[in-house]
Amino acid sequence: MAKTNPFQFVQQVRAELAKVTWPTRKETMITTAMVMIMVVLASIFFLVVDEILSFAVGYVLGIRA
Repeated sequence: MAKTNPFQFVQQVRAELAKVTWPTRKETMITTAMVMIMVVLASIFFLVVDEILSFAVGYVLGIRA
């Protein structure tokens, strides 16, 4: 692999950055909202699963009747 000097490297990086399609503010806000909703749903799911497993283990060990 041929080595490039720092100037060529910077030129190549700028050329690649020019090709990037950046998301709009609206797209970023929608994606952020979707991530937050999924975090809340996952948290609720794991809370329910944890409570069910806690109850089941307590019942099997005889801690809860």
